Amino acid sequence: MTLIKKIQKISKSLEKIVTVINPSEEDNHMATKPHLNLIVTGHIDNGKSTTMGHFLMDMGLVDERTIASHAAESEKTGKGDTFKYAWVMDNIKDERERGITIDLAFQKFETPKYFFTLIDAPGHRDFIKNMITGASEADAAILVLSAKEGETDTAIAPGGQAREHAFLLKTLGVSQLIVAINKMDDSKYSEAAYKVAKEKAEKLIKSVGYKLDTVPIIPVSGWKGDNLVKKSENMPWWAGKTLLQAFDDFTNPEKPIGKPLRVPIQDVYTITGVGTVPVGRVETGSFKPNDKIIVMPSGALGEIKSIETHHTQLEKAEAGDNIGFNLRGVEKKDIKRGDVLGHPDNPPKAAKEFRAQIIVIHHPTALAPGYTPVMHAHTAQVAATITEFEAKINPATGAVDEQNPKFLKVGDSAIVKIRPVRPTCVETFKDFPEMGRFALRDMGATIAAGIIKDITEEYKP
Repeated sequence: MTLIKKIQKISKSLEKIVTVINPSEEDNHMATKPHLNLIVTGHIDNGKSTTMGHFLMDMGLVDERTIASHAAESEKTGKGDTFKYAWVMDNIKDERERGITIDLAFQKFETPKYFFTLIDAPGHRDFIKNMITGASEADAAILVLSAKEGETDTAIAPGGQAREHAFLLKTLGVSQLIVAINKMDDSKYSEAAYKVAKEKAEKLIKSVGYKLDTVPIIPVSGWKGDNLVKKSENMPWWAGKTLLQAFDDFTNPEKPIGKPLRVPIQDVYTITGVGTVPVGRVETGSFKPNDKIIVMPSGALGEIKSIETHHTQLEKAEAGDNIGFNLRGVEKKDIKRGDVLGHPDNPPKAAKEFRAQIIVIHHPTALAPGYTPVMHAHTAQVAATITEFEAKINPATGAVDEQNPKFLKVGDSAIVKIRPVRPTCVETFKDFPEMGRFALRDMGATIAAGIIKDITEEYKP
C-alpha cells in the first residue's frame, strides 16, 4: 500500500469517527447560511411534484436507484414510468403523514447562498387547507404552470388551482414568487409556446397583486430536467437563469425577532420518556430553554425544557425556525393544533369576534350575512360565521363603494365582522402580519381570503 493510499484510508476512518462524535456537522454547516422556507404550488396536472423530484435528483439529494425503483413501481400502474420523479415528493409526504418525522424537514437543499426547506403543497382540492398552513410558513414560492396547450387555461380559470394558489400566496403574505412554465419538452421547446403561457401567467399574477418585474418566469421541463439545475441546451433562445440560479435572487426577509413571541402549534406528539412535544414554526419573537410560556386560548402555563430543529439541539429558537420542543407542566389536553404559544407577559390574543377585510375568490352564487364557512388562520381551522357586511370597498384604492351591502360575489372586496364558533388565536394584520391573515373555505374550495383589521371581542381564559 502506497503512503498516499494509507493517508487516504486514515483520513476516511477519521472522517467516520468525527461523524459519529459530531453527527450534526452538516446541519451546523447549513445553519450558517440564511434559511428560507420554499413552497411549491400549482394545478394538479401541471407537473410540480415531477419538477421538484427531478430537481432534487439533479441536486444529488435523491439517488438514481430510488428513481429507478419509483419508475418500476410506476410501470405497474399502467401509465409507464410517469410518476418516477413525482413519487420522490409523495414519499416525503407519506412519511410526514405517518408521523415518522417530527422535525418538519419536508426536504432540505442548499444553494450557494441559502439553505432551503421545501414544502410541497399538494395540488388536489382537498389538500388546499394544507397549502394554507404551508403558505403561512413560506418565505418564497414557486408556481408551476404548463406550456401544454389548454392546461394553463384550466389552471388559471375561475375554480382553477393555480389561480386559487396565487391569490392565497399573495393574501398569506408570500411576496417572493417564481413562475416555472413546465412541460416545455411537450411543446418541442418552442419559444412561441413559452410566450403564450408567459402572457397568461403575467395576467394572473398581475390580477392577484404581484409586480411583474419582480417575478421571474422560467421555461423548464420537470420530466427532462431542462433549466432546473443546469442550463438547457434545448432552448438556445432562453438567456435567463435556471431555477437553481433564480433561488439565490430571493432576499432573506427580515425576521421579526424583536416582536413578542408567537408560535402557532402544528402538531403535538407524546413521546415515551420525553413527554409532550409540540412542533411548529416560530412566527415572531424568540425563546430559549427554561423560559416560562403560556398556551392560548387554554391559558395553560408551562416551561420550555429543550428545543430542536432538524435533529439539532438549539440554545435559542427565533422567528423563522421550524422546531419541536419539550414542554414541562403542560398536559397534552391543554395544547392542540391551532393553539399559539407566547410569553406570559405578552400573551397571544384569542378572539371571539373580529373585523376583517376580505376578497371573494370563488363562489357559485353570492355570500350573504350568516354564512358559516371554515376559517383557516396560521395552523388553526375553525368554523366561523360572517355576521355582518359593513362596507364593500374598492380593492385598489380602499375607498368605500357601498355601505352595508346585502350580498358579496366573486371579485368583491369588503369589510366584514366574523365570529368563530370557539375563541381562536389571531392578531391584527397591522401588528402581526404573520398572524393576521386567513382564508375561508367551503365545499372543497377557497371562498375568500382576508386580513384582520381589529379584534372587536377578546377572549380571556
